[in-house]
Amino acid sequence: MVDASDIPELPRALRLPEPVIVVGMVAWLVATITVWISGWGGDRTLAVCLVGLAVGVLGTTIVLVQRSAVRRGDRTAQQGLD
Repeated sequence: MVDASDIPELPRALRLPEPVIVVGMVAWLVATITVWISGWGGDRTLAVCLVGLAVGVLGTTIVLVQRSAVRRGDRTAQQGLD
């Protein structure tokens, strides 16, 4: 049986949420521009792309709020964010 203390911690570069958020938002931005310029897929497709961008903005906001809570030393802050 593997003890939890035997499992090494992931490197910091693999734990960062920023690269995932940025790549996702850039992908949604490219998709939104492509759909908007070409008209491919119609209004519903454009709406889905805009919602994807909104989710990226929401995710970024949550990460920034949690990071500021960690810096302030809030007891309710998410653990593991530097």
